[in-house]
Amino acid sequence: MNRKVVQLIFDGLPIELDMAEDGAQAVRRFAAGAYDLVLMDIQMPVMDGLEATRAIRVLEADEARVRTPVVMLTANALPEHQAAGRAAGADGFLAKPIVAGDLLAAVQAAVTDPAEAAAA
Repeated sequence: MNRKVVQLIFDGLPIELDMAEDGAQAVRRFAAGAYDLVLMDIQMPVMDGLEATRAIRVLEADEARVRTPVVMLTANALPEHQAAGRAAGADGFLAKPIVAGDLLAAVQAAVTDPAEAAAA
């Protein structure tokens, strides 16, 4: 459902959207492509978003890639959840339910200033 909400928010914008059904698929797609930003749900099947984010950071380091901003989309927005996300390598957080203006602001902050995204 959340993927559909994100898709509807981005519909008509000059954004190329690539969606994964689980964390393992997200890591495989990231490994095979180049992305300006990753929106990562913390709770996903197969591999959760924290594990997937850690895997992306390892892949970036192993391949000497530029760090790609990762914004966590989560219903788990308590400080300890945000701390776990930061420890995994997330740059920002957006609490669910997803609101269009908040999502667009988080994306803008992440791609222009990752430090700003972390404060969101």
